[in-house]
Amino acid sequence: MTFSTDPTTVLPSLTLLSHRVRVLPMDASSLVRMPENTILLLDARDDLASAKTLCRLLHASGLSTPIVLILTEGGFTVVNGEWGVSDVIVNTASPAEVEGRLRLVTERVTTYSVMPNAPANSGPEDEDGLIRSGDLVVDTNGYTANLRGVPIDLAYKEFELLKYLVQHPGRVFTRAQLLQEVWGYDYYGGTRTVDVHVRRLRAKLGGEYEHLIGTVRNVGYRFDPPEEESANNTARETAEMGSSTPAEE
Repeated sequence: MTFSTDPTTVLPSLTLLSHRVRVLPMDASSLVRMPENTILLLDARDDLASAKTLCRLLHASGLSTPIVLILTEGGFTVVNGEWGVSDVIVNTASPAEVEGRLRLVTERVTTYSVMPNAPANSGPEDEDGLIRSGDLVVDTNGYTANLRGVPIDLAYKEFELLKYLVQHPGRVFTRAQLLQEVWGYDYYGGTRTVDVHVRRLRAKLGGEYEHLIGTVRNVGYRFDPPEEESANNTARETAEMGSSTPAEE
């Protein structure tokens, strides 16, 4: 991602390597256009503030794409762990250094993705296709949902939207992402359709439960599990990660 009108000047050594490169503008809408299994090279040479904002948006959206910041030497003085980047590289780095850093980032991502007991992205769906979150039960096989045993009268797309959000608890999705995942590539309506369906869903969930679909300002929406369940999931995931970490000698 870059503001530059000539992307080849951002990291010149990259043009000498055999990697497939896709150039995207430096804005939030580009986050949903990134292909899977990719490394994001973020041009932070001239606008550190915008780069930091994009890093935060990426993490808030729940995406796990590794980020490599491209900096001038002066930029190293402001970058720290809060940025959440996988690596940093000076824009004048040699082809060998660029290749080495990309290889190390790829290896770290691969190692993490195959760790045993790593927490899944999707919600807890049982053998009958039921996803339970507090008093909410979503039946993915029967296309029904109920609260405290009382059925919720949902239209088809309302159900699909609820199901998709519940399957990814805590993950933030932009409107464009939801439009793509729930309505599909062939849908030509605007992202306002998502807002309308979210409002309808909240109304049908009622005042006591409308907070389950949270809004992340300037980003999009996410499913917020009940606090008790969220705390239990966090504790369980922490325990699982701890059990899978090798002891140091």
